[in-house]
Amino acid sequence: MVLAIIGVGEIFRDFGLSNAAIQARDLSRTQRDNLWWINAGIGLVLAALVFCAAWPLGAVFGHDELIPIAHALSLTFVFNGLATQYRASLTRSLRFRALATADVTAPAVALLVAIGGALLGWGYWALVAQQLTQTLVLLGLAVGFARWIPRLPRRGEPMGPLLRFGWNMVSSQMVGYVSNNIDTFLVGLRFGAGSLGIYNRAFQLLMTPLAQIRSPLTTVAIPVLSRLADEQRRFADYVARGQLALGYTLGAGLGLVAATAVPITAVFLGPQWDSVAPILRLLAIAGIFDTLAFVGYWVYVSRGLTGDLFRFSLLSAVIKVSCILVGSSFGIVGIAAGYAAAPAICWPISLWWLSRKAPIPTRRLYMGALRIIGVVGGVSVATGALLALVDTGSDVLQLLAGVGTTAVLYALAVALVPAVRRDVRGVLDLARVLPRARRGSGSAPTPAPASADVDAADAAEPAGARVPS
Repeated sequence: MVLAIIGVGEIFRDFGLSNAAIQARDLSRTQRDNLWWINAGIGLVLAALVFCAAWPLGAVFGHDELIPIAHALSLTFVFNGLATQYRASLTRSLRFRALATADVTAPAVALLVAIGGALLGWGYWALVAQQLTQTLVLLGLAVGFARWIPRLPRRGEPMGPLLRFGWNMVSSQMVGYVSNNIDTFLVGLRFGAGSLGIYNRAFQLLMTPLAQIRSPLTTVAIPVLSRLADEQRRFADYVARGQLALGYTLGAGLGLVAATAVPITAVFLGPQWDSVAPILRLLAIAGIFDTLAFVGYWVYVSRGLTGDLFRFSLLSAVIKVSCILVGSSFGIVGIAAGYAAAPAICWPISLWWLSRKAPIPTRRLYMGALRIIGVVGGVSVATGALLALVDTGSDVLQLLAGVGTTAVLYALAVALVPAVRRDVRGVLDLARVLPRARRGSGSAPTPAPASADVDAADAAEPAGARVPS
């Protein structure tokens, strides 16, 4: 419970200022130092709030042991607040290898501490030590890699645009947090704890790993796109290829989950959780459409359009809540269907909404998304139909058969459909040039030109509205 409260607090601790620093066209040393002090101050305030809330938290839940746990874990806000601008500085400099090293090393060290604590009989304090160790090691590595020390805050630097960016960012995140949790709230409210457990199992099995995969992709995409803000053609090309990369990797994986939801549930959760399968399938469909629209988030942030992002977040939240409320009349599967319908409705609207503010290749994005939907949907339906007809008698074999069938069908699509082959070639080209950015070259790498017909489509694409100054 304490970790859940801290998770919500982390949204405010960052306050959108890490992305504000990453996407800023010019960021002076004084601005960077001021942002560091702001994040450090926010972290300290949140730590104090959690520390003081420990006593009522223990009283509400009837567990006095929550009080010292909350006191100890409140320090994570301090450590993370101190680390925020160091990580932003590394990301802005395209030093992804340093970030990856920190992100791998810190959890590994923390896990060793937790194991050692458990062996020494620390009980739940081993888990507390794990959390504190991870944040402290992350802070130490970030400082070591960034190699700068903040000076005292100074007045006279233009901080208003950065703070407005951060405010709109955190507002969008809070709207998203509420709308993304309305489904679980309704399941628990209308159908009880048992149904909530089933729904949460499906959600945790799919959405948590999906978010963890998309996070490092966003870490790479936003600073690269920010550096291309003045190069409209390259910016548009990166956006289009980014959507294809998401669709043909994450989208393909989600299509596999939708097709093999039954054996996946049996293998990873056990046959007693068979009621999770239809929910898992619908959440996978939601993930596909959400992934197609995710590139829009990169554009909003990289071009500093967080005010427009906030307004669209309000619209998409209304659509999502409406779909889920309608679906709730049909049980927890209906709620999952509403959750899936919302991004299917929102993604085409999101591209149109964004095209009014940023020079994105709208037609190219729509056509690319339709190809992804066609390929992923076709392969998923074919795989699901085959598994329904052929019963291997083993959930593991059924899952392996689904994976094999999916791989063969995707290979056939690449071999037989020129447009799909062209898409995959563009994604592979992007994958080859991005390592140059991860080595911290300081500039966005240039992929090979797209095919002639795609370039012609881009040439016909309207430039779009200018970004407001």
